[in-house]
Amino acid sequence: MPPMVQSFNPEDLFTRRCVWVNGPVIVGAGPSGLAVAAGLKDQGVPFIILERANCIASLWQNRTYDRLKLHLPKQFCQLPNLPFPDDFPEYPTKFQFIKYLESYANHFNITPQFNETVQSAKYDETFGLWRVKTIRKSHSGSSEVEYICRWLIVATGENAERVVPEFEGLDEFGGHVMHACDYKSGESYKGQKVLVVGCGNSGMEVSLDLCNHNATPSMVVRSSVHVLPREVFGKSTFELAIMLMKRLPLWMVDKILLILAHLILGNVEKYGLKRPSVGPLELKNTAGKTPVLDIGALKKIRSGQIKVVPGIKRFWQGKVELVDGKILEIDSVVLATGYRSNVPSWLKENDMFSDDGVPKDPFPNGWKGKAGLYAVGFTRRGLSGASLDAISVSHDIAKSWKEETKQKKKTAAARHRRCMSHF
Repeated sequence: MPPMVQSFNPEDLFTRRCVWVNGPVIVGAGPSGLAVAAGLKDQGVPFIILERANCIASLWQNRTYDRLKLHLPKQFCQLPNLPFPDDFPEYPTKFQFIKYLESYANHFNITPQFNETVQSAKYDETFGLWRVKTIRKSHSGSSEVEYICRWLIVATGENAERVVPEFEGLDEFGGHVMHACDYKSGESYKGQKVLVVGCGNSGMEVSLDLCNHNATPSMVVRSSVHVLPREVFGKSTFELAIMLMKRLPLWMVDKILLILAHLILGNVEKYGLKRPSVGPLELKNTAGKTPVLDIGALKKIRSGQIKVVPGIKRFWQGKVELVDGKILEIDSVVLATGYRSNVPSWLKENDMFSDDGVPKDPFPNGWKGKAGLYAVGFTRRGLSGASLDAISVSHDIAKSWKEETKQKKKTAAARHRRCMSHF
């Protein structure tokens, strides 16, 4: 049987709608997807954005707590070609950031296909094209769609799926358990003893918010963690680190940051917050582990309002047993246990992404794969990294797209070269 018949099944045409995209398909309408879409618009390249949720930036809109603010100054978080409004504060709130993203989409006339979940994306070597299969939900039900395209941009990000570890006895606990992505406010926890599992930025902020709503949080610190002040002498710690890295090696910048953190925050280890042996910037680069930027939780830890506890051994009804043998009575559990990429679940047979769903090549080279595959927003460098990726990807695709478009115009025969271009 010739390979063309094996690769393309004509029955597909009758079971699903087939759409030819004269440009890239972008998967994900978060900040990364919007940034690369704006870049392509600027270059005159057509595209389609597929988004499984019913809105842009669904992580920000649906899975963040109300008190959240950007951890870095706004100039490091804006997307290409449209700065934040001048009247926004240095650290915009969650709601201001969402408003900015919506105005960004409107400004560049970006209209994603909402409620469309990618089931699989696979490169068809016979035709030299990507085949992206989706399930589209509408009022009338679900339908299957297949997109055929020359370029595929993965913009689903590092935080597409919640991570929920298994704990012995959690099903016996009986109290309220939720992941931090579903946590909005500490208002409903007033007077409760709450176990917050995780000590990253989310764990610290949820614990602080619970305190501010008169709950009693105990925060599980299972491993080591870097806590840095958000600002050093009125300047953003992140901004200071960037400035120092232009002149000094990374290890020296880490040393300076840790000395400044000790001067400003004191010895945090005596409160149960053990520092890793690797410096904060090196740890971020190698393991993707973000240092905690303190915005008030440390003060509550010092005063005993937030209790720091070691790892969990198991849960019982209304209780948790810790690895040191202590037993705490608790009413609720908030799992601030992080997120992960979902790329391995739908991107088939590729060697660009690791099993963890992040590009194998580290920053700044992780944005381009083979056969027209690209990634935006997997740099472990937040929104500024996503913006750099978006610029690189949009320029690279625009160059190829313009060359291919010119070639097609030169000869009419080229329009009929691939039978799939008619779908």
